[in-house]
Amino acid sequence: MRPIWKGTISFSLITIPIALYPASRREELSFRMLRASDLSPVNYKRVAATDGQEVPWEQIVKGYEYDQGKYVVLKDEDFRRVDVEATQAIDIIDFVRLEEINPIYFDKPYYLVPQKAGAKAYALLRDALKRTGRVGIAKVVIKTRQHLAAIKPQNNALVLELMHFADELVKPTNLKIPGSLDVGTRELEMATDLVERMTDEWNPEKYTDDYRSALLNLINEKVEHGGRTPPDSGQKKKKPANVIDLVSVLQESLDQTHGAAATGKGAKSASRKHKRKEAA
Repeated sequence: MRPIWKGTISFSLITIPIALYPASRREELSFRMLRASDLSPVNYKRVAATDGQEVPWEQIVKGYEYDQGKYVVLKDEDFRRVDVEATQAIDIIDFVRLEEINPIYFDKPYYLVPQKAGAKAYALLRDALKRTGRVGIAKVVIKTRQHLAAIKPQNNALVLELMHFADELVKPTNLKIPGSLDVGTRELEMATDLVERMTDEWNPEKYTDDYRSALLNLINEKVEHGGRTPPDSGQKKKKPANVIDLVSVLQESLDQTHGAAATGKGAKSASRKHKRKEAA
């Protein structure tokens, strides 16, 4: 894997040479627009809105719409004038407690890998962050754009997680979100009990993209059938019922989780008995 960026982490007088590697991937299925009659790929043309004429690349400029229908043109030299990439450095501005940061600010993670002669300082920063429970808040320029970022310890690695600036987040002030409501003591106790029964240890491998898997299976089946749609299995998803009586729905959910828990305990007990018989 090739690094997408190389530079340094700096805080106070300490400088650590590092390389940046992606820590996540998004495997989107890509589709082409085709003409139905012969499956010929459909391409897009750049046309002017006023007369519908196709515009060649050399006649296209970048413009910012500062008012409806009014634009100001920005040239390459304009972008260079405001270029914030002075150095290939991740400058830590502050150290803050991780629990103080709302998770909504976090966006995309990257692994930070120390370069030659940077291993000791890298380990020093990592262990200091672990001991203090802090993360480093920094600014970094990646692909011509400046980002806010947090440097966090993750096992033996340091992770740089890009963040949203405060003005990039939409405040839910205009959304119809309920405030304090009298939900009832019984309903709250039942809901709390349901949450407790459904609580499990965090295991990220448990959760998969079911839609992507089903879509890939369908694509493979269509390829095997020469492009034809395979016969439907007839299985339909259940439509969610209208919630009328919250208490009865909570009770039904509790009964289901209690039954599932009892089944799990029964299976474990049977397994233990079977092992004892084998041992005997």
